Amino acid sequence: MNGLDSRAFIRVGQTLTIPGAGAATATTTAASSGTQLVGNTFLGRTYAPSVVASANANKASLIAMGVPSRAAMQAKVAATARAMGVDPALAQAIAFQESGFNHTSVSPANAIGTMQVIPSSGEWASQLVGRDLNLIDPDDNVVAGVAIIRQLVRTSPDLSTAIASYYQGASSVKRNGMFSDTRRYVANVQTHMARY
Repeated sequence: MNGLDSRAFIRVGQTLTIPGAGAATATTTAASSGTQLVGNTFLGRTYAPSVVASANANKASLIAMGVPSRAAMQAKVAATARAMGVDPALAQAIAFQESGFNHTSVSPANAIGTMQVIPSSGEWASQLVGRDLNLIDPDDNVVAGVAIIRQLVRTSPDLSTAIASYYQGASSVKRNGMFSDTRRYVANVQTHMARY
């Protein structure tokens, strides 16, 4: 609702919108009036206007359609991971780190939904599972994320590299090693795994 994900910091004096009576109406009105729901920067990176426009359109769609609760999304992640042969603790830890199981999450990079999958990765996941996946759809979003995790675990030398590759991209990790924010991400995911 505030354009914050699980890695965001809240500053003293910052105004936050709290969900409740009338909040959905205000957000929907903002989306339909063209108000920007998703900013254009994340961790010092600024994204192209076309990418941010797509992110805003996707965020407005998710808000308008209504999505399952965080608890329901967590259950979907765990069940899908088990069905696809992925460690449910790993899948849940990544989903929690990415979105806090909030399916209306969309990043400035246009990473969509609970698993924060960008469209190009969604195309790859579609190839991995042999059918077109709609990243806006809660079930397909989870399938996409879990398929990517499964493939990264299969092709990475260790679990840390697989987790890093989900965040930074496998080719970037191979080429550049883990960036400092990636190392923090990996540590967070490994810590979250103990919860699940």
